Amino acid sequence: MKLHEYQTKGILSEADIPVPLGDVTETSEGAQRIAQELGGQIAVKAQVLVGGRGKSGGILVVDDLIEAGRAVERLLSSAIKGIPVKQVLLEQALSIKRELYLGITLDRERGLPVVIVSTEGGVDIEETSQALPETIVKVYVHPCVGIRSYQFRNLLKSLSLPSNNHQEFIQILEKLYQVFWEFDGALLEVNPLALTNSGRLVALDAKMIVDDNGLFRHPVLLSMQREELDETAEHQARQAGISHVPLEGSIGCLVNGAGLAMATMDVLELFGGAPANFLDVGGGAKPERIAVAMSLILGNPRVRSILVNIFGGITRCDDVARGLVTALEMAPTRVPVTVRLAGTNETEGHRIIEESDVTVHLAPTLHAAAQMAAAAADNG
Repeated sequence: MKLHEYQTKGILSEADIPVPLGDVTETSEGAQRIAQELGGQIAVKAQVLVGGRGKSGGILVVDDLIEAGRAVERLLSSAIKGIPVKQVLLEQALSIKRELYLGITLDRERGLPVVIVSTEGGVDIEETSQALPETIVKVYVHPCVGIRSYQFRNLLKSLSLPSNNHQEFIQILEKLYQVFWEFDGALLEVNPLALTNSGRLVALDAKMIVDDNGLFRHPVLLSMQREELDETAEHQARQAGISHVPLEGSIGCLVNGAGLAMATMDVLELFGGAPANFLDVGGGAKPERIAVAMSLILGNPRVRSILVNIFGGITRCDDVARGLVTALEMAPTRVPVTVRLAGTNETEGHRIIEESDVTVHLAPTLHAAAQMAAAAADNG
């Protein structure tokens, strides 16, 4: 489960980790009320579960109530990377001296939480790792021991913080690790951790992902999950039992089996295609689930081509074909759809598609299908 920035900051604030003063709203009237309470310069931030909001125009800084209302109206009528903005966070704009990166995630190879810091905050950590790898420092935390004092010293040395901020940083990191551990975190990121002109450390932006398997232990997270709008792709996928992860490409993928889904994306890349999602409909998927999967893919405005790759075993090719035909009849699209069906009831699946009124391109092999899908995306 991914949390919005305002939700993550609410949890951090409860843990006494400094965050800017602010509140969330869905209207320009609410924005003016919040702006009046905050006073001064205000950062207006779109609340969408994607990275790179600032580069996409999702963060605006305004000087007064009127500008705040206009900024909120502008953001609420926009979409960031194809996702409509439905909520906006207004925060006190702070004067920043330095921006640092502080994050905690799980290292699955070592089976340990890892604390990551960098002097290059405010940008994606992936970009920093490529451009300035020497600025990134990691320490591994044994869950039975916690962060050791020598590890704190190593992190502080790498960040070159003023001595009067050392204890403040240690307290923030201790509390951040506690939040990560108590909430079954998969990622907890403060980027940037800002050193303000007044000499304080503040979590200027925050991102949190928690393990869905632990949600039953956290009523506060379950209530946040229920607040999410039912039309979100993540909610629909979860309700239908579909594994769905949005990506940045233009080719929608519908596949049965996680391994086959990964192989499908690899073959697409081989032919110059870029997957728009990872989507595994699972074993024994019935027509209804296939129709939901297609609607998820067609709901992504970046998708210019669709590749369906099914290897029938428990999942029957005729069930997949019926689901595809149903989805395309209910929501006709000009997006080219390429289908490769192999395995159980393959011939019947081909017959269902060929006798329908929908336009689908059948391919004999995965390589042929990926090549067709990549070419269609290029021409789309």
